[in-house]
Amino acid sequence: MHFFTNFGVPMDFAHVGRHLISLVLAAVLGGAIGIERELRGKAAGLRTQMFICIGSAFFTILSAEMANLWVGDHTRIAAQIIPGIGFIGAGSILHSRGAVTGLTTAASLFVVASIGMAAGGGFYVLALLVAILAFAGLFLLGWLENRLGVKPMLVTYDVFGADIEEMLATVNRILDEEQQGMRSVQFVRSGHSRRLQFAVLATRSDQRTLLDALRTATVFDRVQSVGDVQP
Repeated sequence: MHFFTNFGVPMDFAHVGRHLISLVLAAVLGGAIGIERELRGKAAGLRTQMFICIGSAFFTILSAEMANLWVGDHTRIAAQIIPGIGFIGAGSILHSRGAVTGLTTAASLFVVASIGMAAGGGFYVLALLVAILAFAGLFLLGWLENRLGVKPMLVTYDVFGADIEEMLATVNRILDEEQQGMRSVQFVRSGHSRRLQFAVLATRSDQRTLLDALRTATVFDRVQSVGDVQP
């Protein structure tokens, strides 16, 4: 059975059905990767990843259909997806307290767009395989990084003492010895003592070493960490 588009071009239901399969597959695959990002609390989560994948698939379909309609380049519209995703990915990268975050999210958007393009182009098996690889890379490698403690993390330390200048000098000396640097620093009066609060970006192993060095310093009355470092 055929029906006509606004331009009088016949299109059968089977043809539309193939496009619908591409869009649904893009939604499912993009959503699967988006769930992983959502569970990790990333800004580009379920809806963002899904919409990017669907949009990439639809633009790829439109690129081919419009080229067939007006006899043009089948890749002209689809080629513009890549710089568009690059613009969105750049917006997900943040610079905070000397640390750069969002690079993995930006990369995932780039991969999700390619999955959508593959689905829109009819390469269903290829789109599925790449989605599996991307999901495994995000989930399994992320778990492995945390398990081995090789991924840098931002931990906040609170040290208490009587002399704030002596405390700051001691902290700077220890950080220099450990080849670390403060991402932020704050002084707070806490009762009769002083509290120095600062953050350090380092691996879990380095964070524990730093915590031990701080606790061995006699200038501090008390030392505690706020983050993923066990005492």
